[in-house]
Amino acid sequence: MPSFSAPGSAHRADGLSDGELTAALDGDRPLVLGDAEVAAPGTGARGLARALGAAALVPTSGSTSGVPRVVALTTANLRASANATHERLGGAGAWLLTVPDTHVAGLMVRVRAHLAGTPVVHADGPFRPEGLVAGVRRLAAVAPGGRRYVSLVPTQLRRVLADPAATEALATFDTVLVGGAATPPPLLDAAHAAGVRAVTTYGMTETAGGCVYDGEPLRDVDVRLGADQRVLIDAPQVALGYVAGGVLEPFDGTFATADRGLLADGRLCVLGRLDDVLVSGGVNVDPAQVEAVVAGLDGVAEVAVVGVPDPEWGQAVVAVVVPTTPTPGDRRDLAEAVRAVVRSSLPPGWVPRRVLVRDSLPLRGPGKIDRRGLAAELADPA
Repeated sequence: MPSFSAPGSAHRADGLSDGELTAALDGDRPLVLGDAEVAAPGTGARGLARALGAAALVPTSGSTSGVPRVVALTTANLRASANATHERLGGAGAWLLTVPDTHVAGLMVRVRAHLAGTPVVHADGPFRPEGLVAGVRRLAAVAPGGRRYVSLVPTQLRRVLADPAATEALATFDTVLVGGAATPPPLLDAAHAAGVRAVTTYGMTETAGGCVYDGEPLRDVDVRLGADQRVLIDAPQVALGYVAGGVLEPFDGTFATADRGLLADGRLCVLGRLDDVLVSGGVNVDPAQVEAVVAGLDGVAEVAVVGVPDPEWGQAVVAVVVPTTPTPGDRRDLAEAVRAVVRSSLPPGWVPRRVLVRDSLPLRGPGKIDRRGLAAELADPA
């Protein structure tokens, strides 16, 4: 039985209708989402998807190469992802949709609800804490009983926790999935302390969304490490492959991510991206570790660490932080505190040469920090 949406929000100009989901999952009319038409220019993308046996062509966020790629997902991928999530969460439920359903996170919210026959309520407009509160009220009206879920990116979670009414509303969900980007431990701790049942997810478009929850792979998901600690995933959720110029680049059941990880007792800890390691003055610097230290500092809401070309050091380590409170007079003190906490916790060569304090960080897709864009901007501020 298909899902249904709350009155007035069943089909948005930039979203999917229930009819489109039914046709795609039945194999009648594949979805071509966002900019996925570039997989076969002109009018050929949907025909190509049908020839490949794909239910959807979905663009990535472009965080690996800087340019979005197009992923071919099958009905089996989508169903395996939805069923494994329902099993881990304790059953199907109604969903509040806060991310675009033209990206994989939003698409999977729609697919889960559609397959289970449960309601979906769309949050109104650009995400705001007050919009989440209103969405929770509408969700309670259309689904007064049963389980309720929502999927957020870390930036959204941070905004909610800064608003008492939104935090109270978020705590009513049975599970809050948090993914799309790494979730800083202090943010997760704050959510749990507020009574929010937050679960971190790890996955990507190529795996039909999250396939590792709180470090533990979902059913039938095999996670292993390759050379240089590269995370490799074998699972029924793994897509057919990438599509470009009308040609499929197959994954053959295994997706080699761009991430480094550790496995301990079957649990995955993601260390950061393989291509994020910087070389500054001949010293290898892991931005993820620097960010983890800085994120635990009082007064820091968000942080990104990137390398910027430097004639003396090769790459200069630059930290860009967003303060928890936008008080201009405290910004210099915050920058000094960032350097001090890194200096006391990590090797000397890892201390940022520059610390910039900004109101926000650039994002790509549904919530990933645009590190490439940020590095390029800092390298050429003009």
